[in-house]
Amino acid sequence: MFGLEALDLARMQFAFTISFHILFPAITIGLASYLAVLEGLWLKTHNDTYRDLYHFWSKIFAVNFGMGVVSGLVMAYQFGTNWSRFSDFAGSVTGPLLTYEVLTAFFLEAGFLGVMLFGWNKVGRKLHFFATVMVAIGTLISTFWILASNSWMQTPQGFEIVNGQVIPTDWLAVIFNPSFPYRLMHMATAAFVATAFFVGSSAAWHLLRGKDNPAIRTMLSMAMWMALIVAPIQAVIGDFHGLNTLKHQPAKIAAIEGHWENIGDEPTPLILFGWPDMKAEKTKFAVEIPYLGSLILTHSLDKQVPALKEFPPEDRPNSTIVFWSFRIMVGLGFLMIFTGLWSLWLRKSDKLYTSRPFLYLALWMGPSGLIAILAGWFTTEIGRQPWVVYGLMRTADASSNHSFLQMSITLILFVVVYFALFGAGLGYMMRLVRKGPKIDEGKETNDGGPGQKRTPARPLSAADDDGADSDHSLTKEI
Repeated sequence: MFGLEALDLARMQFAFTISFHILFPAITIGLASYLAVLEGLWLKTHNDTYRDLYHFWSKIFAVNFGMGVVSGLVMAYQFGTNWSRFSDFAGSVTGPLLTYEVLTAFFLEAGFLGVMLFGWNKVGRKLHFFATVMVAIGTLISTFWILASNSWMQTPQGFEIVNGQVIPTDWLAVIFNPSFPYRLMHMATAAFVATAFFVGSSAAWHLLRGKDNPAIRTMLSMAMWMALIVAPIQAVIGDFHGLNTLKHQPAKIAAIEGHWENIGDEPTPLILFGWPDMKAEKTKFAVEIPYLGSLILTHSLDKQVPALKEFPPEDRPNSTIVFWSFRIMVGLGFLMIFTGLWSLWLRKSDKLYTSRPFLYLALWMGPSGLIAILAGWFTTEIGRQPWVVYGLMRTADASSNHSFLQMSITLILFVVVYFALFGAGLGYMMRLVRKGPKIDEGKETNDGGPGQKRTPARPLSAADDDGADSDHSLTKEI
């Protein structure tokens, strides 16, 4: 049907589930660190604005964290159900790395999450702050192990193949493979930037509707400082990541650039826009800037970038997709930098909270970080094709022996269930965002105890709308 095979549906299913999943960890990583900063600032300054923001965003964090855990479990099962040949081939590497994530990051998060969400008036200030910091560190450790596993699939090393299976010989080489440092920094920074624009967008939404208070202003101010500082840093990290990819995955770079062949000794131009045609082996309607491709990718004006025709057709990634996914990511990155610079200019003229054109831009930039992350992952994963483990195992050899009908049914079920379940979760989370932080929402209303709101029995009750679980006095000390 439509020229698709069971393998194509398996890839679509994994792409669909990981696209849903990656949104939640990205916000979880950023919000966890944001909450740690807010609580730290409150403890240092005793400014109740930081306290109110902490309790507002902790509710959204709780919902987001729950959806991230559920969506992540589904992906782990797919390695056994849809990609059993890959698991048999490389499971001795990917299995332990994912286990290390559970034993370190997940246990750390699970151990302190309850204290963070429900222990505000049960433990001392220092212990509660310590729990929040541990949860934030746990999210970063989780990122470490997930990126180590995925980066090894991009640039494998530290192994030998025995009887058709990968056997690790050097775990440090496996973990710290050539692409890992760049991809780890790139993803962690992307999570912080995405969260900054999510927070800034929610603040802009309230300001545009006339809800102007210190908490809302602080949200926008902190978000724009983060955008101003971190977005340019992300561009620099991306440049180093590109140089590393050129060294280890030149076919991916050629596909990203839509660059088909070199002419003599001429430097490589940068194709701004065009339509790479895989069958015609050319990029149609190309708008080029001479020399710029060589300058960006090799940092010289005379070196050439590898071209797609230098690789066999069966080893070429789909340039049509990665050419545009990369440009979506980069284009949004430039918009983020522009937004940060505009916010600085408005801050100096004391118009940051009143300029409606800027507030509308900040509002519409809310999902930009998440869209850029998705575009970046599409570029990375589709650009790795036709390999599931680069240079070692092709994607066509990694899938389970399922029929087209089986994959069709499961894909449809995934789409229906995900949109229903996570759509409802996202809707509820956005409803919390629209309510905004409540000033002095954390005054004591009861003495707690079994069955009271201060000792919730369900994880998502941390996101209770009326905020009655927020006793901000924290008079206890460790």
